[in-house]
Amino acid sequence: MAAKTLVVIPAYNEESTIEEVVRGAIQYADVSVTDDASKDQTPQILKKLQSEFGKRLNVIRHEKNTHIPGGIQDGMKYAVASKYDWVITMDAGLSHDANRLKDFIAFPDCDLVIGSRTSTVNVPFYRKVVSFLAARAMNYCLSKGLFNIIGPNIKDCTSGYRRYSKWAFEKIASYPLESVAFDFHMEALSIVSLQGGTIKELPITYVFSNSSFNSKVLKLAIDFAKKLLYRKLKFIPKYP
Repeated sequence: MAAKTLVVIPAYNEESTIEEVVRGAIQYADVSVTDDASKDQTPQILKKLQSEFGKRLNVIRHEKNTHIPGGIQDGMKYAVASKYDWVITMDAGLSHDANRLKDFIAFPDCDLVIGSRTSTVNVPFYRKVVSFLAARAMNYCLSKGLFNIIGPNIKDCTSGYRRYSKWAFEKIASYPLESVAFDFHMEALSIVSLQGGTIKELPITYVFSNSSFNSKVLKLAIDFAKKLLYRKLKFIPKYP
């Protein structure tokens, strides 16, 4: 029997793109959208799509904004309750090509498949620098030993286009997350890696669109990387 796949999409004020994203994704798998307290027409658009797609489209409504961690974790909790085998996370703003879902679904068995952004469109230089530095920091934090600076040698540690195994998304669904925003992708990676999960990468093209990435979000990511480093060096206790 074919594996059951759920595409989880966190969305906040995505009225201009959410319909296209859902229609693209639902061609390949069931979809769960977490409407993270949107103030635009996103809820109305999702309601219309639900009337068309029925049970194939699940919508979770947050009355208070929880950002990426809450949006994805609630989607994973739904996947656990509904007994899905894979969860694929993707962006609601057309940064991720829904036609690549078939490649994620067909990818050989492993616990985490990261869509590695080997090709990019309109990505500002500073974002490329941030992604590169984050990858270097994360690989060291996830490495075994103080002098292993290469670690698992993951090229893209912050991409949000990913496939999680049942083992992986069940762990994340029940985990007391520390992340607040984009640092979720770092935390989810660390959960899978530090608990012995297998991780592979799939080359993708990433199209930069509207982004809520800012100095505050960058600080959160740096703070999370520092926590991982301090735990590796045993300056602070392991979590949780």
